[in-house]
Amino acid sequence: MVSIIFITRETEDAVDLLGRIRAEQPELPEALRRVAELILSSPGEAARSTIIDLAERSGTSTATVTRFCRALGFGGYAELRVALATEQGRAAQQTWETDIGQEILPGDGLERVLGVVSGNDIRLIQETAAQLDLATVEKAASAIAQAGRVLLFGVSSSAAVASEMEYRLQRIRIPTWSRSDAHSALTDAALLTEGDVAVGISHSGRTREVIEVLAEAGSHGAVTVAVTSHPRSPLAEAAELVLTTASRETTFRSDGFAAIHSQLLVLDVVYVSVAQRTYERTRQAFDLTVRAVTGHRLPEGDA
Repeated sequence: MVSIIFITRETEDAVDLLGRIRAEQPELPEALRRVAELILSSPGEAARSTIIDLAERSGTSTATVTRFCRALGFGGYAELRVALATEQGRAAQQTWETDIGQEILPGDGLERVLGVVSGNDIRLIQETAAQLDLATVEKAASAIAQAGRVLLFGVSSSAAVASEMEYRLQRIRIPTWSRSDAHSALTDAALLTEGDVAVGISHSGRTREVIEVLAEAGSHGAVTVAVTSHPRSPLAEAAELVLTTASRETTFRSDGFAAIHSQLLVLDVVYVSVAQRTYERTRQAFDLTVRAVTGHRLPEGDA
C-alpha cells in the first residue's frame, strides 16, 4: 500500500527543519545520514558553511549534500542554508529553549527539573504543530467520522494514548476499540472492512506488532493511519495516511515517553475535527453523558 506522506518546505510557516532532519535521519542512506548528523551537531555553523565545507566536514561530496537538500524538499543548498539561518534566528528569540537538551543530574533541584521538562514538552508540542499536515488530519477525521468501526493499537506508552483516544471517540458515539495485546488487535483487524479505520501508534514506527496490525487491517480494505515520529519508517510505509509527531530525549525520559504529549496533541486535533463533523450527534451525546454522571459529583462548596 502506498503511503501518503505530506512533508513540504514551508519556510514562511516556520516548519521546524531540525525536527524534520532528526525524524528522518535514521531512515536516510548512510552518506545522507552523515550530512544530517553534521547539521544537527552544529546547525549554526552549517548555516554559515559553503557546500564544499559541509561536504568535506561530513566526509561526503557536494553531490551528496545536494541530494540531501532535495530529499528534504529544497531546490539546492542555498535554500537549505536560508532555512537553517531562519530557524537559528527564531530559536535565539525563544529564551525558554536554553534548558532544552541539557542533562538533569541526580542532585538537581525540582525547580531545574520542572524547567527542563516543561520547556522540552512545550517545544515538542510546538514542533508537532508546525509539522502537522492538516490535509492529512482532514482525511483521517473524515474517515473516522464515517467509520463503522475504529481500531486503535499501540504498545507500551502508546497503548495509553490509544486508550485515551478510544474514550474520547466512544463518548461522541464513534464505535471505537483500543487494544494493547497483539493477538486481540490482529483478530479485530481481520474483521475490519472497507469503511472502517485502523490507527497504529508508534513513536519509532518500528514496533513489529503495530506494523502487522495495520497491514492486516489494510489488507481487508480499512483506511490505515500511522501516528509516528518517523515519516519514513516501516509503519509509515504500511499506512495510507501518516500523522507525524515530534520527540526529543531528555535524562530519565526516553524518546518514546517524550513523544506522548505530541501523540496526544495530534490525536486531539483529529478528535475535535471528528466532533465538528458530527456536531449534532456529539452535542446530544455530551448532554446525555453529563446527565448520567451528575449524581456522582459533589455540589460546589462541599468539602
